[in-house]
Amino acid sequence: MILRAGGREIRFPRRPLIMGIVNINDDSFAGDGSLDIEQALDLARSHVAEGADIIDVGGESARTNRPEIGEDEELARILPFVKRFGEIEGTPVDENQLYPPLLSINTWRAKVAAGALDAGGQILNDLSALPFDQNARIAARHGAALLIMHSVGLPKQKQTHVFYQDVLGTIDTFFEKKIDFAIAAGLERTAIILDPGIDFAKQRLDNLLIFRYLDRLNRFERPVLLPVSRKTVIGETLGIPDPQKRDAGTVACVIAGLLRGASIFRVHNVHAVSQALRVAFQCK
Repeated sequence: MILRAGGREIRFPRRPLIMGIVNINDDSFAGDGSLDIEQALDLARSHVAEGADIIDVGGESARTNRPEIGEDEELARILPFVKRFGEIEGTPVDENQLYPPLLSINTWRAKVAAGALDAGGQILNDLSALPFDQNARIAARHGAALLIMHSVGLPKQKQTHVFYQDVLGTIDTFFEKKIDFAIAAGLERTAIILDPGIDFAKQRLDNLLIFRYLDRLNRFERPVLLPVSRKTVIGETLGIPDPQKRDAGTVACVIAGLLRGASIFRVHNVHAVSQALRVAFQCK
C-alpha cells in the first residue's frame, strides 16, 4: 500500500506514523493550545525530536461548545506557522521516522485549505466528512493527501443525539461512497487516508466497537488514521474527566489500533506514543 502526499511516497507495511498535534488556538479541549506562533513552532520541534512523522496544525478547536471563528482569522492563525515550518530541524529518533516531517492542515474550510496548501501543506485533515467535493478538488490540485473522517453533520455542531443500528456497517458504507466521491473529484486513490472519527457523532459503545473491529477497514487498502489522543471515550471508560490525565489510556488505544491495522496515530504526547510503538511494533 502506498500513500502519496506533497510529492512524498510512503510505503506500507511499516511502523505506524505518528501525527503530532499543534493547536494554534486558545480553547483546545486538551488544554494544549496557544496563539503564540513561537510556542507552536517550539511544540512542533519537540514533537519531531520525540519521533513525530507528521505535524498536524489547526487554528480552530472542534469543540462544539465554543463559537466558530471566521475563515480569515483561522487562516491568519496558521499561515505564519506553515510558512516557517521549514525552519524545524532535528535528528530522527531512528531510521523509520519520516524526515523531514510531513505537514498536515487541520481544517474543513475550503479557503483555509487552499491557502495553507499553497503555503506548503502536504495533507488536508478534513473534519467535515466531505459533504461536497471542493476539498477533494483542492487537495488534488495541490498534490496533497486528503484525510476523510466519518461523522454526521457539519463540524462545530453537537451530534450527541446520533445513534446507530449498525455503526460498523454505517462507516463501511460511508467510506465506500466517499472514496468514490473523492476520486471522481480528481483525487488519486493513493492520496486518501481514512479516519473512523472517534468521538465524532458517536457514543462510548460506538467508539469501543470501532476499536474492536478496526481491522474491517483494512479492506479499503488505504491507511487508517486513529485519532485517539485524550478522547472522551477514554475519560468515560476510566472515569477521568481531565483530558490531560488520559495519556495512559491513549497509549492503550494506540496499541489496540496497532494490532488491528491502523497506520497513523494522531496524538498530543508524542514521546509516550513513540516509545510504545517502537517497542510494540518489534513484538507484533
